[in-house]
Amino acid sequence: MKWASAIAHEKEKRYGSARQYIANCVEQLQFQLSGETPDLAVLFVSPHFIDEYDHIPELIASGLGPKHLVGCSAGGLIGGGIEVEQQQAIALTAAVLPGVDIKTFHISDDELPDLDDGPSAWEKLMDVESSAEPSFVLLPDPFSFHIDTLVQGLDFAFPRAKKLGGLASGANRNGLNALFRDGEVHRSGAVGASIYGNVIVDAVVAQGCRPIGKPFRVTKCKGNFLLELDGQAAVHTLKDVLESLSPEDQELARNSLFLGVVMDEFKDDFKVGDFLIRNIIGIEPRTGALVIGELLRNERTVQFHLRDATTSAEDLKNLLKQYRQQSSESADAAGALLFSCLGRGRHLYGSPNHDSECFRQFLGEIPLGGFFCNGEIGPVGGTTFLHGYTSSFGIFRSKTPAV
Repeated sequence: MKWASAIAHEKEKRYGSARQYIANCVEQLQFQLSGETPDLAVLFVSPHFIDEYDHIPELIASGLGPKHLVGCSAGGLIGGGIEVEQQQAIALTAAVLPGVDIKTFHISDDELPDLDDGPSAWEKLMDVESSAEPSFVLLPDPFSFHIDTLVQGLDFAFPRAKKLGGLASGANRNGLNALFRDGEVHRSGAVGASIYGNVIVDAVVAQGCRPIGKPFRVTKCKGNFLLELDGQAAVHTLKDVLESLSPEDQELARNSLFLGVVMDEFKDDFKVGDFLIRNIIGIEPRTGALVIGELLRNERTVQFHLRDATTSAEDLKNLLKQYRQQSSESADAAGALLFSCLGRGRHLYGSPNHDSECFRQFLGEIPLGGFFCNGEIGPVGGTTFLHGYTSSFGIFRSKTPAV
């Protein structure tokens, strides 16, 4: 297994058309792959090339000749060790994957099975059986596709599979994003790839929050309305937690307050990474309930969280360090994809390349490509979710690494 990652962007001041940007990426990739033809290429393109979207797959096919291609438009791009935000750029990651089967797909929203359908309906949709133990790279359009339905269905039919990806970005309305699949360009739905055979995909999902206060038990809720915690009105519980914070954290809570939902109730002690982080949308004025960006259930454990640049950086460091220390196979990692929120990057940290450099610090010079998404897909506690403000890494290695 061999991976390579490249990016061409406007700061180099040498390129104008997509053809020139792609030619530069192809040159970098061919050098890194020693001229081998890649089995898979993953493409991200800034919206500056919107008038050239339809020609890009042909340009990549003639230059690089990958057997399969998936990708999408992107408001920010990751490749070649750097992160390029709000600039004209094309990023291309490629992999030679011996012993690995790849099936690319495009799915429209009306093709999705009903959530009451059996696993076979989802296997038919994805054209792969659960027994093949696939992993999925998912690149949906946020304006035209119900991603929650897809990830719930895939979790049901493929419970052991990793599902990673992100929502296409760079557009502000339906029809302006591009989804690339082999020689095709789509403006709606979802594209992606199922990958199985001699490959293992590990997931590292950094939500970037820290808990405040103490854990509480949900004692009354309705849908996404949180009414009571430990028998007390949820809004009063939140008020008590906020009053116990330092002035700095109270100020931070004005704009960066979240609710974490514990994913494994059998644990005795909860820490960062044990929670699914969800937005607190507001307070319902009639009942005083907290409105949460997640359907809730009674008896679930929750805890309030804060997010800032320091917390986000520490969360990512700890998770990557933990992956390196706890996974002896991490040394066999050959390549990785990063799906990071548009709200991270320079906007959060004040400097570029933060998550890419952190990845390199703990896992070395592994080729890393990706993009800044309108929502990130990745597992927490064995269940796949659509996240916000998150960095979701997919790390690829062979089942039978070379000796």
